[in-house]
Amino acid sequence: MPHPSPFPHLPIPSTDLWTLLFNDTTPRPFPPTKEILTCAQTGRSLTWAAIRDSSLAFGRGLQSLWGWSQGDVLALYTPNSIDTPLVTLGALWAGGVVSPANPLYTTDELAFQLRDSGAKALVTQLAFLPTARRAAQAAGIPEDRIILLGDEHDASARFRHFSHIRATTGAGKYVAPSTDDLAFLVYSSGTTGLPKGVCLSHGNLVANLVQCAYVEGSQWSAVGGADGRGDKQLGVLPFFHIYGLTCSVLMSVLEGWQLVVMERFDMERVLQAIQDYGITFVYVPPPVILAFGKHPLVDRYDLTSLKVLHSGAAPLTRELTEAVWDRLKIPVKQGFGLSETSPVTHCQTIHEWAKHMGSVGKLYPNMEAKIVDEEGREVAEGEAGEFWVKGPNVFKGYLNHPEWTKEAFSDDGYFKTGDIFRRDAGGNYYCVDRLKELIKYKGFPVPPAELEGLLLGHADVSDACVIGVEDKAQATEVPRAYVVLRQGVAASEAKEKELVEWAAKQVAPHKKLRGGIRFVDQVPKSASGKILRRLVREEAKKESRVAGAKL
Repeated sequence: MPHPSPFPHLPIPSTDLWTLLFNDTTPRPFPPTKEILTCAQTGRSLTWAAIRDSSLAFGRGLQSLWGWSQGDVLALYTPNSIDTPLVTLGALWAGGVVSPANPLYTTDELAFQLRDSGAKALVTQLAFLPTARRAAQAAGIPEDRIILLGDEHDASARFRHFSHIRATTGAGKYVAPSTDDLAFLVYSSGTTGLPKGVCLSHGNLVANLVQCAYVEGSQWSAVGGADGRGDKQLGVLPFFHIYGLTCSVLMSVLEGWQLVVMERFDMERVLQAIQDYGITFVYVPPPVILAFGKHPLVDRYDLTSLKVLHSGAAPLTRELTEAVWDRLKIPVKQGFGLSETSPVTHCQTIHEWAKHMGSVGKLYPNMEAKIVDEEGREVAEGEAGEFWVKGPNVFKGYLNHPEWTKEAFSDDGYFKTGDIFRRDAGGNYYCVDRLKELIKYKGFPVPPAELEGLLLGHADVSDACVIGVEDKAQATEVPRAYVVLRQGVAASEAKEKELVEWAAKQVAPHKKLRGGIRFVDQVPKSASGKILRRLVREEAKKESRVAGAKL
């Protein structure tokens, strides 16, 4: 039988995201003048009321200037900024759909997302304008629909800053979307190499925010209270990722947490911000947990304000959790989620992290799940199998690909995550492995087939297989290629370096072949021609064990 969440069933408002966040009839434990967004670099800040008013003004400007209407897509190509929530929420007010893109994307990668999403306009920053212009041109977006945010304006006034997009006639009209209407179109790289547009509705996001608020809010009372007055989160997660978008941006506006925004991760600046602003909690991926446990700079800063660190985006080992506790006496709890689940499905509470190290916690309220074998049959308690889940936060499907959507769901409506889990008798879940072949480098997705296709385009390569291998020093997977060279080309360190550098110039930084290249005589394949990555991974593990034995 499927296992329901152990938490109480929650009433989920039948409303849209804007109304949930800004409805004046909803009582809040903080005043409208509460500071919510703060730029760690400049100190510029915005109150809850300022966020609402600026977002509303931008949304009205979209309607007035371009006739923005229900379903129109606004793409974002920008690192973190305290302006990002304003254009995001403003587009939602205007009935739009927001599609954030990784600011590390190349022109071709960005252009693909713009075309696939049907974006009508693009928001970026001045430093990213060259790539944004090329991608917009390739996708057929006029240059006058490229919008800037951040502290830098275009001196030529050719590209408008979002703060200048305001209504010229009338006040604009808010038409509340239904719960089934799209709010976000986020892109999740698939093992095919083609990114998938994940359709997240207003109902999905509202549900996950209510779920997060219940589970996260219920635990803070035991460690100081998240009442919207004292807790401060460090916004170092990328806002283009659903993890940062939901857990950092939207939760801070909903709960009244102050979000101190960092443009990008830098360990010393992170430590400085924690000390200067009295940060109480941070959502981070495992490599950052590793830094808190081992980085020498940590000892130079006062981190006593920190109540807890929360790890997500990739599995966290018990060793890293213990290293941080032994050094700083700061709890490290873990959660789990996917783009397709808005994103959170599990989270440890502050009361349980030490009892169940390695667990991602219990299933969120209003959800049910089962763990199944390869035939779709439920496995016995404690055994490993694929994790299937249902809930109001589970996505609607993949954009323009009904075949992918159908494949992603079981006949009885469960989303098949592709992740291998086990569950203990207490309802705690453990992420064991992934069925999917997607590599996660510091939480960023790297599709193997994309890199394989790239390598196969090199004149000296006749075949290739890419897998993720563990880099213990960085606490993350890194992509490694197993390459068959064409006849007559000699394998050498120089050739490896040449191929690694050649590939690096054509992909986003997180997709570089940091695991190097191994030259092989052949890539193992099935009778149908499918690469048998399992055999390659096993060979990589043997190589790692041999190397360790020689040390």
